[in-house]
Parts: sequence; C-alpha cells; structure tokens
Amino acid sequence: MYHYTDFDAAFLKERNAQFRAQVERRIDGSLTEDEFKPLRLMNGLYLQLHAYMLRVAIPYGTLNSRQMNQLALIAERWDKGYGHFTTRQNIQFNWPQLRDVPDMLDALAEVDMHAIQTSGNTIRNVTADHFAGAAADEVTDPRPIAELIRQWSTDHPEFQFLPRKFKVAVTGAEADRAVIKAHDIGLRAVKREDRIGFEVIVGGGLGRTPMIGKVLFDFVSQEDLLPTLEAIVSVYNLLGRRDNKHKARIKITVHENGIEDIRARVDERYALIRPQFTGVDQTLLARIKANFAAPQFLKGDSAPYHSAYKHDPLFRSWADTNLTPHRNPDYAIVTISLKAHGKTPGDATARQMRLMAGLAQRYGHDELRISHEQNVILPHVHKGDLPSIYYALKAEGLGTANIGLISDIIACPGMDYCALATARSIPIAREIATRFDELNLEHDIGPLKIKISGCINACGHHHVGHIGILGLDRAGVENYQITLGGDGTEQAAIGERAGPGFSATEIIPAVERLVMAYLDLRTVPEETFLQTYRRIGMAPFKAALYPEEQANAA
Repeated sequence: MYHYTDFDAAFLKERNAQFRAQVERRIDGSLTEDEFKPLRLMNGLYLQLHAYMLRVAIPYGTLNSRQMNQLALIAERWDKGYGHFTTRQNIQFNWPQLRDVPDMLDALAEVDMHAIQTSGNTIRNVTADHFAGAAADEVTDPRPIAELIRQWSTDHPEFQFLPRKFKVAVTGAEADRAVIKAHDIGLRAVKREDRIGFEVIVGGGLGRTPMIGKVLFDFVSQEDLLPTLEAIVSVYNLLGRRDNKHKARIKITVHENGIEDIRARVDERYALIRPQFTGVDQTLLARIKANFAAPQFLKGDSAPYHSAYKHDPLFRSWADTNLTPHRNPDYAIVTISLKAHGKTPGDATARQMRLMAGLAQRYGHDELRISHEQNVILPHVHKGDLPSIYYALKAEGLGTANIGLISDIIACPGMDYCALATARSIPIAREIATRFDELNLEHDIGPLKIKISGCINACGHHHVGHIGILGLDRAGVENYQITLGGDGTEQAAIGERAGPGFSATEIIPAVERLVMAYLDLRTVPEETFLQTYRRIGMAPFKAALYPEEQANAA
C-alpha cells in the first residue's frame, strides 16, 4: 500500500495547523458558522442533527493494521467508542467535539490518513474494487491508478469549486465490484494484446435523478489517462450548471448536451493540455506501483481448513458465504460482515477494529480493505489460517455468515444522524435482518441485495438494489417506497418503482410478502431474486406487494 513521502507529511502538517487555527477562531467567535462552514467542509467536518461528524478518507478502501488501530483509538478517545464505515469506503465519527477535531486530524496524520476532500464540491475520495490486488478475475490492480488520481486531484487549484461534488471509481476486473457505472467517472481496466488501458465511463450517478454512465472512450492508455481525466473535469467545470444544484452533476451535463458533444469537447481540451503532461505523471506512477507489490505468499498446510469445513457446520456456512477465490489457490479473500442481525450496518466498535487489525497483522499480510457495501475485507489469507480467523471473529460478533444475503444490507445513517434525511434507515435495516433470521430463510433465499436510503440523495444506493427502499417524509409521516430490479454490477440497472409507499410499520411485512412471492416464483433454487425478476417482470411482485388492489380488481 502507499506510504506518505516527506512532502505528503509536510503538506498534511501545514494543512492541519491551518484548520486548527480556523477551529480556534470559530470557538472564540471570530468566525460565524456560515463563515466556518466552507472551511470545515474542506476538511471533512459536517454539522449533523445532533453533533459534528468527521468523515475520514480511506483511499480506494485500503488500510493496514496500524491505521485500523489508530481509528480504534480515535473512536475511544474522542467519540463514543465506534465508527461507521460508509458506501464511499470512508469511516465517519458521529460524535466529536469541535475542540477535539484538530487533535483527531493530527492523530490521523501520524498514520498517513486525513479527511481532505471528503466533502465539498470537489473530487471526493477515489474508490476501487475492494478485492483489488487479490481477485482471481483481475486484469490489473487498479489501486496504483487510484492513488495517482488521488494525488492529482488533492488540492488541484482548478477543481476545488466544481459545480457539484465529483466521484471517481476504478476497477481492475471484468466483474464490477465498484459500481463504476453509477459514478461521475468510472474506470475499468482492459487489456488489448499486451497493453493495459481503461474504459472511461462518464455521467453515472444516483440521487434525485439516477442515471447509468455512458462510455466516453472504450480504451485510454495509462499514459493518456490523467490528461484525459483532466480534460473531462475541465469541460465539466466550464459547462456544468451552477444555477440549480439539483441539475449540477455531470450526469445532467452529459444528458443535456449528449455524449457526442461531450466527447468532442473533451477531445478539444485534451489536445490543448496533453503537451503539458511531459511524463512526470508516469514517473510518479512507477514509484506508486512499487508500493503495491504483491505480498510474499506463503506455502502452508490447508488441512485445518478442510477439517473445519468438514466437521463444523457453522464454519462451513461462513466459508460458503464469506470467502471469495483468491488469485493464489492456496489463499482466500475473507469478507468480515459488519451486518450481524439486529446491528447497525457498517458500525464497528473500537474493540472490533483492534481485533480486525490484529488478524490482518497476524494472518493477512497486514492488509485490510473497506468495501462500498460497508464490510471489511482481509484480502490475503492462507486457507490454513481460516479457522483461526473465523473463531476469533465469532467471539467478537463478527462471524455472521451473510455476505450477499438478505441481511447484508447497505443502509445510510438516515434520520438517526443525518441533517438531510427524511426518514430512518437503520431501524428498518435492523428489522429486516432480524425478521428473516427469525424465519430461518436467509440461506434458502440466496443472493439478494437490499439497499436503503433515508432521503432522495441515495447514499444507501437504493436505486441499484435488487430491492431498493427509499425513505421519504409524507406530511410528517415516514413513507418507504420500494424499487425492484436494480443492479450495481457490470450489468448495471436502475430499479423500477413498484407503486405507493409503505409506512414504517408496513414496510417489513411488505418486504416479507415480496420475498415469499419470489420463493414461489423461482423455477429452481439456484435462480436468484434478480434473475427471477428479469424473467417475469414487475407484475407478480406488485401483486404480492399490493394484495388489496388485486382483491378490488377481482
């Protein structure tokens, strides 16, 4: 993983000192809240419903044990003993005191971390496939490119006040585990003969106006990628709307002008700026790549894994759902569920963080990843160590065998924390998970992605959930709309609204009816919910959701 240079450390030290002075001026009244707001947002500090919230960047989701331990320390010393991992592979601390935030930032800097550009109308934290560098289906590790983009975009003088926030995601595999088609720019590594390049997708995004991104270029070489990105963001910066924040994202710019017009403008801008890129970015990229060398994989005995798999049904269940094939056949990728039934999706206590850090250090080549699905990954684990990892996780409430299943729910903080939310998300997620655990149906249902957002901004990615739930305010009452058929993979699709929404007391029974209908409608147990929906369409599911309409029609 990337380690800060002397320049990085000096830059961050100066930046944090500057913000410390700004916080002191806010506390003594020299700055009003309106004056302080743009300054705090540039440093990842929000003012939420009940307290400030600090959003910490975890670039492309990669951490080591020292960093995870430091996050645990911050949670205990300056928060309430836990952190919340988000859909942008960040972590949020929901209860800091303003006077403590500069100390928190200094503590982050000690382990090569920061909160810069986790807010504001700028290029946000660059995200990536959480299996990067480990996945068996990978063309190349996308993280060096993600790090190059992070360095290029951080404090870029032209892109600090864009029309709206701007999000970039990168994947190195054919299978899209980074939801690249729902980002302002999505990059997918492709190989042509012996050359690695990138498919460039623009104009994706969720929120008020969900759109699937369009292919701008089907192949851009590594040498041309950064000037291409600069050309795209420059065109957007000039062309994007600033008269209406709801129409300011690049997806609207692409929609209103058309992909051909955008491509022509980008080509023109690219031709102008390309000579300025004299190869220094490629020299930097070469240095960055050296930081992402594969670990020295170990040879060892896999017998403990096979024994536990044979004799322990709980371990077998966990292995079947939470393990992913590694490019080294002696290894596996471990996904640690932060979705224990009845718990808040994405939350981890300081104790749990320290456990995961220790497991990474002992068994995982000192690497952890955060997924956009709000789980934690140990990307490199020898199969012989898997039983030891499972039993340690199970003892701390982290051994839930539910990755990809109905209780592995993405949920935004909702109205429990967020000042923008119009409904609660967390209690709904908890109740759904608990209900299907009570029914003992989760593994029989199979792969099913539920995603919940507490407002139209769609931080819970509900538009691309197989079942999406959007919480809204209807005359002071929480109302939950259901969408069906969404997909965040390489076959990306926006879900279709099923019909009228449901109250907080009605939504769990509605989801139950929906799932029971699926179990009746699938042709074989292996047919997933999404496959069934694509085969038969909305009508049978709508009939299950609104039985009274069917009765009235009859």
